[in-house]
Amino acid sequence: MTTKTPLATPLRYVSLALAFGAVLAIGACNKAGAGGTATAGLSDDGYTIGDAKAPVTVIEYGSLTCPHCARWEEEVYPAFKAKYVDTGKVRYTFREYLIHPQEDAAGALLARCVSPDKYMATVQGVMRSQPQIFAGDTRGALLNVAKAQGMSEQQFTTCLSDTNALKAVENRQQKAVQQFQIESTPTFIINGKKYDAGEMPMEKMSEAIDPLLKK
Repeated sequence: MTTKTPLATPLRYVSLALAFGAVLAIGACNKAGAGGTATAGLSDDGYTIGDAKAPVTVIEYGSLTCPHCARWEEEVYPAFKAKYVDTGKVRYTFREYLIHPQEDAAGALLARCVSPDKYMATVQGVMRSQPQIFAGDTRGALLNVAKAQGMSEQQFTTCLSDTNALKAVENRQQKAVQQFQIESTPTFIINGKKYDAGEMPMEKMSEAIDPLLKK
């Protein structure tokens, strides 16, 4: 199962995202791997962890409000990371993708306001807060995640009021559509090949990755 984006025209995310602060009244808002060459960091290209020389690259396009993404992060990611990333076989990148534009944009902003070493913990915290978000308390849910990562309420408000950061979120969204025709989440790009059939349990990840390690 995948979660499809509800909007046909990606450009509409700009106005929806920029309206987020007013709509929700928020804005007025380690390294890992093996061999000593592992890097982890956050950039406009996403959050990346793993050995820079790994033979396989895995890019995940995930929505912070996608239940399938949340389940993959909880049930598959730990084993995937231990087997492939921590052993230097895979370099992994997570890229935010907006399925529910307002809520996803806010979650993406929050994740990028914490320190890079807390990025994935923040992403996963937002994903675990989906029941509260879907119940209509997006602000409360995200504020709880922010405080858990050491942010004050003022820092949280400032973070989600950053219109330049919101525009950057939209630019990344458009790039995802243009580069890989992303329409649903989670979608995985493994050494350039697109897998958008759903959550990809560990055995499916292994089926895609292991042959690439033998080349």
